[in-house]
Amino acid sequence: MSEETLRAAFAGARVTIAGGLGFIGSNLARRLGDLGAEVLVVDALLPGLGGNRHNLDGAHGRLAVEVADLREADAIPFVEGREYLFNLAGQTSHQGSMDAPLDDLDLNCRVALRLLEACRKAAPEAFVVFASTRQVYGKPHYLPVDEQHPLAPVDVNGIHKLAAEAYHALYREVYGVKSAVLRLTNTYGPRMRIKDARQTFLGAWLRAVLEGRPFEVWEGEQLRDLTYVDDAVEALLLAAAVTEAEGGAFNIGGGRRIALKRLADALVAANGGGDYVVEPFPDARKRIDIGDYHADDRLFRRITGWKPRVTLNDGLTRTLEYYRDHLAAYL
Repeated sequence: MSEETLRAAFAGARVTIAGGLGFIGSNLARRLGDLGAEVLVVDALLPGLGGNRHNLDGAHGRLAVEVADLREADAIPFVEGREYLFNLAGQTSHQGSMDAPLDDLDLNCRVALRLLEACRKAAPEAFVVFASTRQVYGKPHYLPVDEQHPLAPVDVNGIHKLAAEAYHALYREVYGVKSAVLRLTNTYGPRMRIKDARQTFLGAWLRAVLEGRPFEVWEGEQLRDLTYVDDAVEALLLAAAVTEAEGGAFNIGGGRRIALKRLADALVAANGGGDYVVEPFPDARKRIDIGDYHADDRLFRRITGWKPRVTLNDGLTRTLEYYRDHLAAYL
């Protein structure tokens, strides 16, 4: 879809982004601002998650921010009169979901259900895009993983994301709340949480190379695909703008697969130096590791015309450049 078509869809549109001070949400807010949308960012700024006020520094367009905890706050004022709702709220740490499963339940299920209820009551015409995860598939039976693959999450986070997907399908079927679901893989880029590995392992790697410390690669042969955040944002926009995407649950990948050890080598090369050590999986992590994964996202490509445009090397270079200039704001 062309830039002109996206601008026609979103220019002047009233949009809410739940989790909009987080990594993907803030990049989406900035893009929507550039497209001429009127954007309301809602975020709880909870410790340990990805929200960061710095993420919207220098953003253009009509952007407003409300700090509110959607586990408890009345969500109706945040969706009433809105044409689009992008739900990127929640937490993404797989190990974190195992350590604090009830917190994960609230963050990934209660919030999604409260937003859907608010739409049912006050914004029945709003289009909802929900950011889910490849973790709903669990350990792949085959590769690449398409949308027909069995759904068998291996951790609490995956179960709760799958439940939230089901809420969206139910509200669409029973109440007519239009929606689309994107099952994201490892998304990376500027504004991600890098102070630890709660958002993604790559964040901890990035911090280490920027600080001149070695980082750990567990085993190193697992295959992954990664999506640069700009490509993920385009996918979210297309999910809302392309009529044929309504009602679907789609995989979003990032192009070619890569072994983690090769990814580590690529990060060191992009940084112009660095070091890592290969270690066995920690026992707690090994129990919920899914093994190899890469997405078959041909369905979404066919329906929307989307494809990833940023290569891994370019994405790593852009990400490192961003944090060299802004590191203090993320530590």
